[in-house]
Amino acid sequence: FRVAPNRKLYRLKINRLWCGRTVKLLFLDNLSRSLATASPWTPKMSAPLADQLDIVIPTIRNLDFLEEWRPFFQPYHLIIIQDGDPTKRIYVPEGYDYELYNRNDIERILGDKAWAISFKDSACRCFGFMVSNKKYIYTIDDDCFVAKDPSGKPINVLEQHIKNLLTPSTPFFFNTLYDPYREGADFVRGYPFSLREGVPTATSHGLWMNIPDYDAPTQMVKPRERNRRYVDAVMTVPKGTLYPMCGMNLAFDRQIIGAAMYFGLMGEGQPIGRYDDMWAGWCTKVICDHLGVGCKTGLPYVWHSKASNPFTNLRKEYKGIFWQEEIIPFFQNLTLSKTSTNVEDCYLELADKVRKGLSHIDPYFSKLADGMVAWIEGWRLLNPPAASLEK
Repeated sequence: FRVAPNRKLYRLKINRLWCGRTVKLLFLDNLSRSLATASPWTPKMSAPLADQLDIVIPTIRNLDFLEEWRPFFQPYHLIIIQDGDPTKRIYVPEGYDYELYNRNDIERILGDKAWAISFKDSACRCFGFMVSNKKYIYTIDDDCFVAKDPSGKPINVLEQHIKNLLTPSTPFFFNTLYDPYREGADFVRGYPFSLREGVPTATSHGLWMNIPDYDAPTQMVKPRERNRRYVDAVMTVPKGTLYPMCGMNLAFDRQIIGAAMYFGLMGEGQPIGRYDDMWAGWCTKVICDHLGVGCKTGLPYVWHSKASNPFTNLRKEYKGIFWQEEIIPFFQNLTLSKTSTNVEDCYLELADKVRKGLSHIDPYFSKLADGMVAWIEGWRLLNPPAASLEK
């Protein structure tokens, strides 16, 4: 097994012309021109940041869905986390460059810390975040396919996520035109000039057409509801505001926030399920707010093809539906100390606060806090300081 080697840090240089109220994003200008000259279904289309981004996929089945994604995903390296029976052989379409890890691999690599990686739950995907050696991560579920924009053009999710991650966020003051760095938009009158440079973007949260990401009670009430609304917008989630992060179409800067992107303890042996990505979203958001970096949500869309069983989901979510009424205020009122100046220290401090502040709800939260600590220990094992880049 290889530990992540040293990598070069690519920094985006943003030159603002204040008089013209425009932002020159030289990298993105070149990216847009190169993508505009290529058909979205051309196998040899431009692949921005192909050497800096890994695609992480959790699965229990053959990955035939990758055939539809081939024009967009084939230039990138895949990290596949096989959940469930490790003896089952998973089919991956030919032509993809990938690593595949099953439960035996996780236990071999992490040893006595492997228990912190969920089993029989898509939360196992976070092991892929840990073993990656790239700057950026994109993760997608295997029941998500290529969506189309209102003009009928297939949506290149990686192109949009990369644009989101490479342009700044504006968490400290809301811009009513949403993303001011997008072509055709800018900061509106009254927006402080001192805040217009923005801050680095840590996460890009994409959305879904067709099957909405609903909880079990809402699924039961609206079994036939489908999302057909395409909202052409990207916005920064304001500082101090939580959001329900979904892991089925998510990208993030691994160097900025990767060490906090732990999807918790879910699945077999745990009293709760389907809160893995939301837990990671709450944790990463309070840490992003503390460190002064941003989270974006909106474009791009994927086509979510399969509705999970609402009765099965209710069994998994039942305790979480009640627990979240205390968990969310806990995060809303949480503050981290000034001595926590990096993601790992922030996450360890957060684990301690979870143990002290949520364990009265259920002993599960003490175990979850232990898992958070074990996660950081595993992260440091596979990402030692010598192999990490300067932040």
